Amino acid sequence: MPLHKRGNDLVGLCPFHNEKTPSFHVHPDKGFFKCFGCGTGGDVITFISKLENLAFPDAVRMLAQHAGIELEPENPQVSRMRSERESIYEANQTATAFFERMLRSEQGAQARAYCERRGISQASIEKFHIGYAPDEWNALTDELRRSSVDLEIAAKAGLVKRGERGFYDFYRDRLMVPTYSTTGEVIAFGGRALGEAEPKYLNTSTTPVYTKGRHLFALNLARRAASHDHTLIVVEGYLDCIALHQAGFENAVASLGTSFTEEQAKELRKYADGIFLCFDGDTAGNAAAAKAVEIAVQVIEHAGSGVRIVMLPVGSDPDSFVREHGPRAFAALLETSKPAIEHRLEREAERLQRGFDSPADIAKHAESLIRRMTPQMEWDRWRVWVAKRLKVNENDLRNSRFLANTANFAPRSLGVAPATRHVSTSLQPSSFEREALAIMLEEPGFAREFAGRIPVERFRNATYARIYERLVEHADRVGQTADVFALFADDSESMGVLTSLGQRDRSSTVRYEDSAQRRAHLDRVVERLQLDDERQRYTELSRRIDDLVMAGQNVSSDLRHEFDALVTKLKK
Repeated sequence: MPLHKRGNDLVGLCPFHNEKTPSFHVHPDKGFFKCFGCGTGGDVITFISKLENLAFPDAVRMLAQHAGIELEPENPQVSRMRSERESIYEANQTATAFFERMLRSEQGAQARAYCERRGISQASIEKFHIGYAPDEWNALTDELRRSSVDLEIAAKAGLVKRGERGFYDFYRDRLMVPTYSTTGEVIAFGGRALGEAEPKYLNTSTTPVYTKGRHLFALNLARRAASHDHTLIVVEGYLDCIALHQAGFENAVASLGTSFTEEQAKELRKYADGIFLCFDGDTAGNAAAAKAVEIAVQVIEHAGSGVRIVMLPVGSDPDSFVREHGPRAFAALLETSKPAIEHRLEREAERLQRGFDSPADIAKHAESLIRRMTPQMEWDRWRVWVAKRLKVNENDLRNSRFLANTANFAPRSLGVAPATRHVSTSLQPSSFEREALAIMLEEPGFAREFAGRIPVERFRNATYARIYERLVEHADRVGQTADVFALFADDSESMGVLTSLGQRDRSSTVRYEDSAQRRAHLDRVVERLQLDDERQRYTELSRRIDDLVMAGQNVSSDLRHEFDALVTKLKK
């Protein structure tokens, strides 16, 4: 970056935020930098970590490689492994330079024509170091010999094969696309056939520096873009990825010809909070999507990161779609993408609709689906969604819940069955409203004790709310049941409710033996109301965080801490 001398400092425009007046200062004598605009500062390792979006060890490795410094003493075995890895990196770099040179040569005319047909620009060719492997048996092998590269090492790198007459080139007549590690070394290659050769794509297998299913193509470039909006787009093929970069989506990566894996998901978590999984709009793409979503939800979604699914039209892939419809259309697909959990539930809901005719069966299987697929704290949210999608009553899905069973709030005593009484169901208040008022009718002193813990606003039934509100208001005047009835002598509707609650043979509320049992039940009511509030707050925070993440905005630490505290509490 351009820096200008100013006294003992070097000054320039900060790379970490947009500014027109230089506020970024480097202090060479003290060995650190400081931006007085955004407040960022630190040493050279901090600078590289932030600029390249690298973890501390990777930043140290990158700097050490540039400076020619070995990081720590190694035992002989580790030293041999390191030496072998470094030799493979050197062989791969030699091969990359050779392939690039061949693409520019006369031999690469057909490959250049292919790039032109696919819409790959010269800038993208240079950016991704795309090359060409000549249609010869020994072109690369001879180049490696001339460069003093051990062919045994080249074979371990997957560049050459050993035959009866010696080594020969593994890649022939293919467009060559190298894959880089996040620290800048070439670790693998993908070869795209130019004609009818099979397989169409020939990729590096597992080597000492590359494990298939662990790395992602273009992550070395995309991680820098991800440092700004904290999102990454995952596609299946590297040519799809290159097309997206060329269209301006520089946060795109590819899964390198493999199904999306848990190791790749964990790698993505290091660099982004929001992940878009983008798949081809054909049958194979849908199958890949189903498997990838399962992995993503396990590794990323439940870790607090956002995962969204981008489904392309049938017959399209990211490359063809963005070339035919343009970047704006693809950006619109990102904006309308679905959360991973919704995508999974929608697929399962469609299966349920095809497989079950009875609404009762649908509700039973839908409840099982929700419990299996979503975090417990989000069950209520997804019950509403699934019920609407399947056109069933969401209350049918809740029947198995503990809190839906009012008997769970009754005290349990060994060998004694509690006496019960029944109340008219015409008013249909919730169970806690009936129970609370019945207890306060028997022992009015609890109205004063629990006035601040059970808000009148929590009573959904208007008549019950009116009774409770007057009880609390006149708590000092009511000491026994007769006093409660006297309060409502001029209110026939309330008197009818109280009469029903006071009749042992008609009320559905539980009759408690003493004050301790009554107080214990009211304490359970308070706990239930607090739990409902916490679940509601969890849902609100979850949605707010999702919205912020998908909008590319930062989630404040206070919001995160409150959310984490709620999650911990609700899991108990």
